[in-house]
This record gives sequence, C-alpha cells and structure tokens, in this order.
Amino acid sequence: MPAGPRRRAPRAEGQRAPRAKKQRAPRSRRIAFRLAGLFALAVLTTGCDGKWSRGGWPSPITDQGDRVLGVWRGSMITAGFVGVFVIGLILVSALAFRRRGDELPRQVRYNLPIEVLYTVVPMIIVAVLFYFTAIRENDEDKFSVHPDLSINVVGFQWAWQFNYLDDGLAVTGRPGEYPELVLPVDKTVRFYETSPDVIHAFWVIPFLFKRDVVPGRTNSFEVHLNHIGDFKGKCTEYCGTNHDRMLFTVRVVSQADYDAWLQQTKATAAAGTDPKFTVYDGPRSISFGNTGDTQRSHQ
Repeated sequence: MPAGPRRRAPRAEGQRAPRAKKQRAPRSRRIAFRLAGLFALAVLTTGCDGKWSRGGWPSPITDQGDRVLGVWRGSMITAGFVGVFVIGLILVSALAFRRRGDELPRQVRYNLPIEVLYTVVPMIIVAVLFYFTAIRENDEDKFSVHPDLSINVVGFQWAWQFNYLDDGLAVTGRPGEYPELVLPVDKTVRFYETSPDVIHAFWVIPFLFKRDVVPGRTNSFEVHLNHIGDFKGKCTEYCGTNHDRMLFTVRVVSQADYDAWLQQTKATAAAGTDPKFTVYDGPRSISFGNTGDTQRSHQ
C-alpha cells in the first residue's frame, strides 16, 4: 500500500485521552530545598561585614569584648547542635514510626539508660557554659594596678559629662548636643561612673558591655582598647522624658592624635570659648551626688 499520512484512530464519544503524569520530585528532595532556602535567607538577613559569624553582635573593639564574643559564639554553636539533634529526633520519630494501620505499637513505660542520658548530658552542657560565663564575668571586673587613663562618667538628666581625671578636662553634653569621648588606642582605660539624679546605664555598643550608673555609689570597670574608629554610645536605662536623647560618641585614635587633641581641647577649656569644654575642677565632680558647676550649667 502506498504510504500516506497517518490518521488517528477514532475515539469514542465522551472518551478523553489520558494525560501523562508529571514526575514530582521526591519528598526528601523538596524538604532539602526548602531548608536550604531558609538557611540562605537567614544568612542574608544578618547583613554583611561578618555579622552572621558573630550571631548579629557588633565587632568588639576591646580585649574584654573579644573574650565575651567567644563565649557567645560557643553558646550559639552549642545551641545549634542541640537544636539540630532534638529536631532530628522529632523528625525521625514522626516519619519512621508514624501510624501505618490500626494496630498499636509496642508500649514502653520507661528506658532507664535513655532517661539517665537526657538528664546528665544537659547538666554537663549547662555546667560548661556556666563555667566559661563566670570566667568572662570575672574578666570584666578585673582591674590593673595602674591604668593608662582614668575617666569619670557622669550621667545626668539628660546628657553625659566625661571628666579626664588625670588631665584636668571636662567634656559636657546636653540633649541634642552629644559629647564626644576621645580615647587612645592600645591603652587601658578605667571608667568611674556616678549620677546626681536617677539610674542611667553607660553603654558603648562595641564594648559588648554596659554598666549601670547609680546615684549614691561609684561603679567602675576597665577596658583595653584595640581598634581605631568612631563608635556610638547611649543610655540603656529609662531615665525620664528625654531618655532617648542621652547619646554620645566615642572616638579611638592613635596616641599622637590623642595628645594633639588633648592639648588643643585643654587650651579651649582654659580660654572658655566653648561651653562644651571646661577645666575639670577636682574630686568634687565625682563625689556622690555632687557633679560640679560645669555640669549643672548645662542641664
């Protein structure tokens, strides 16, 4: 027979041609893709500059901050392992031992080795984390015999005053005019905190540490600076109407730049041409409740 165009076989009325079924990806592969997407989203939302590796914390600028960050990273890694392990057990139990019929699975009342395991292991984890946390807290309260620089931080409603105890200089701010604390790098700085009115909290963000400023007592702490740059600070204890305006900046510079700034600023304070800079007038500015005339005139 001569070859000709092929014709489709007649189809019964109402009969539909079967459609080819789409091959769906295995369930495990779909779950893996979703988890990978969530992980990528989590990494992207933490921003750049290595913040994801620090768990969202700012980069520390002190030796003490570096050690605190190490504790945080260790805690975060431990929590990650525990979380993955627990979620894995839940998924395995839900998928591998899910109900497949009307027959009840074998009922087990207790398993002594497992119960001992999930009691002892968490206690060991908590004890290890507690140990390193206590060690780092002791580091925060450790003082050197002779710090390189002593600063009296006075928190008042609603600004800050920084008294350079060794150099006879006071830097005072007021709401809307934020003071700048200038410090030399590679030096140990001791801070003495006082307040004439209510509780404040002195927080330089990249210190990864803050301490309350309490009326009637002098709190103190010490840091060793290891980075140059400009950094932000604020009060983190609600202290009244203008609490949100209790801001300041910290500028860490080289020793040569610090010496030049100090000489110029002390000359300005002696001349009285800028009310932000005044001559520090002695111990009465750091006594309990008495902050001196330089601060009172800027409230």
